[in-house]
Amino acid sequence: MSDPFLPASSLEGVASAFAGTRDGIDALLRDRGLRRVSPEDTSRALLLGAAATAALEGSEVAADELAEGAGDATARAALRLSTELLGLVPVWRRAPVQAIARLHALAAAGSVPDEALGRPDGETTRLAALARNLSVPTKAPGLAVAAIVHAEIVSSGAFSTHAGVVARAAERIVLVERGVDPPSVTVPEAGHAAVPDGYRSALEAYATGSDAGIAQWLRYASQAFARGAEASPLAR
Repeated sequence: MSDPFLPASSLEGVASAFAGTRDGIDALLRDRGLRRVSPEDTSRALLLGAAATAALEGSEVAADELAEGAGDATARAALRLSTELLGLVPVWRRAPVQAIARLHALAAAGSVPDEALGRPDGETTRLAALARNLSVPTKAPGLAVAAIVHAEIVSSGAFSTHAGVVARAAERIVLVERGVDPPSVTVPEAGHAAVPDGYRSALEAYATGSDAGIAQWLRYASQAFARGAEASPLAR
């Protein structure tokens, strides 16, 4: 089987953009010493990510307030998801669709009927194809794979609710699983939340399926990941 992620990551301007972003993330981890990253740093990054992903869904709550139990159902669901997210990395490696279902169940708990939790209510063809592609070796950068996973989950039509929350959580899992950010101390969700209009327009461009649209999303994503590194507790 041909490399499923390499063509997209080879589009004009994409490889160089991701190379620069990866250098920045590597510098962040190296500057503090990867082995010295504490559980508190990871917990803080996950909390910041939960607040940012909730903001993209229209729920405005500060991270510290969220940690103290404030926020609406959307924010609390994002927090709940963040606490279980890293535990799903092994599941992702062997069964990505199962991990995606669990992410949806966590994100949607309390807002959809129990029987709908973790169950796609739309077309699943692209989700199944994504899972197959993730099992194939690729020369594409891990950042590109994470961005494509994000956009595919949103664009697939598999979930009519909480697709964005699930996609951003899956993106973070891929950054861990592909070795980009093993301790999960960057905050890619904050990178997206910083420019919500740009985030949504780039996803819309990707959904067209054109090379130009896919390249637009990937170049945008490289900038979002760079902003996510700047939002890391290690950057403070």
